[in-house]
Amino acid sequence: CRRVEKRCGFQIKSDSHPPAELIQQVRKQLITMADEDEQMDVVAEVEEEVVAEEPPAELNSIDALRIVLRKALVFQGLRRGLHECVKALDRGSAKLCILSQDCDNAEYKKLIQALCAESKVDLIMADHGTEIGEWVGLAKLNADGQVRKAVRCSVAVVTDFGEDSHALDVVLNYVKSQNGK
Repeated sequence: CRRVEKRCGFQIKSDSHPPAELIQQVRKQLITMADEDEQMDVVAEVEEEVVAEEPPAELNSIDALRIVLRKALVFQGLRRGLHECVKALDRGSAKLCILSQDCDNAEYKKLIQALCAESKVDLIMADHGTEIGEWVGLAKLNADGQVRKAVRCSVAVVTDFGEDSHALDVVLNYVKSQNGK
């Protein structure tokens, strides 16, 4: 009732029922307001021009990998942690795997490397697990956008790259160069 009172300018006493004439007037005003709102919504739906981002001239492999992992996270194509990554590698849905070199458990590293070799998934070795944690979104940021606290992540698997980009090309070229050695 309060919302109707504010929109229509009528006051309805709470202890009595409003007369039928008042209800009809309110309905007519609401219908005309709804019609006006629909017209305003149609006018307000203006397509905005999407400006394509120009790729930077030089993009190193680490920055490109960071961008690819962020896009995979947005498109829900990123698996983090041992359990999720092993499931993705077993199913054959993995396209790229990132493993930390400073992983504490040697069996953990052997398992991931064996699964990547078995399913022919490209493997990138990162220096630190905290870097992988930052790249895959397991970090808290301060107001400036700088990493305040990063959770360590020893393995991450990309199952869906999302959209093609210059960064993805850089990462795939890096993987091809590493496999060619």
